[in-house]
Amino acid sequence: MNRTDTKPRGALRRRLAKAFPFVLLAIVAVALFRYAGSVDWPSVGEALKGYPATRLWSAAGLAVASYLLYCGYDLAARRYAGHALSTPRVLTAAFVSYALNLNLGALIGGVGFRFRMYLRAGIGAGVIARIVAFSIVANWLGYTALAGLLLVLAPEPLAGAAGLRASYLTAGGVAALVLVATYLLACAGLRGRVLRIRGHEYRLPSPALALLQLALSSLNWLTIATILFMLLGREVAYPVVLGALLAGAVFAALVHIPAGLGALEAAFFALLGNHAEQSQLIAALLVYRAIYYIAPLLLAILVYLGLEARGMERHGHRDST
Repeated sequence: MNRTDTKPRGALRRRLAKAFPFVLLAIVAVALFRYAGSVDWPSVGEALKGYPATRLWSAAGLAVASYLLYCGYDLAARRYAGHALSTPRVLTAAFVSYALNLNLGALIGGVGFRFRMYLRAGIGAGVIARIVAFSIVANWLGYTALAGLLLVLAPEPLAGAAGLRASYLTAGGVAALVLVATYLLACAGLRGRVLRIRGHEYRLPSPALALLQLALSSLNWLTIATILFMLLGREVAYPVVLGALLAGAVFAALVHIPAGLGALEAAFFALLGNHAEQSQLIAALLVYRAIYYIAPLLLAILVYLGLEARGMERHGHRDST
């Protein structure tokens, strides 16, 4: 192949690379517009007015803690993947990715923006793929452990809502706990081995990193449930709130709904309908979405725009010199 043939291709790749962030931001803008149109903003305002300031600030503080735990996945993945990116840059990339992931789905936020930001920081695609895989496994490892414990220790609320026998759910909980234990034992006994799942490779982490995955994720899911528990005025039993959250999360993942819109509400109405007034549930979920989804999304977009502007400024300075 001639050098003259590679020049047009190189120029095309550079143009595509420059256009990529704007395409992503256009997708974000459209999704944000559609999302905003589905929210009953007057009800959000009334719900906010009805909440004590201390409760709102406590919920916001817990939301910050949850996002820090999300960022902890990427910090742990730094050791797993073997890169040396600074902690502030990892935290920034992780926050933007998770805020967009929660609102717009894993393909855009968890993969698209994470690849963009890590690639701009000089991290190779193979290393980024390991970061993504480690974070996904961490998130669902803690989820599976908590779901298993909940189904074993308190299956009745879920059984009643789903119309199933509690013994079936208990059996499912045991299976979930066995799955978690199998993963941890595999990390201990087959350290460094590569698993192939549906054509994708995953190198098992060390036992210490596997336990860190479990701890970070479990604590994060518990923190999210605590936000909802507080917004419901602590009037609904915490295990019931946790069960509704976990049910809504898996439903949203199965049907690929951005921000879990509708899935979480359906789970809460089904599982908590006999534990709280409908108006109380709606108010709590509206405030939760404002604090945990919309506010971080807006901040993440501002952070990302700032990073892109700074990158273009540096690029322009290099071209001028």
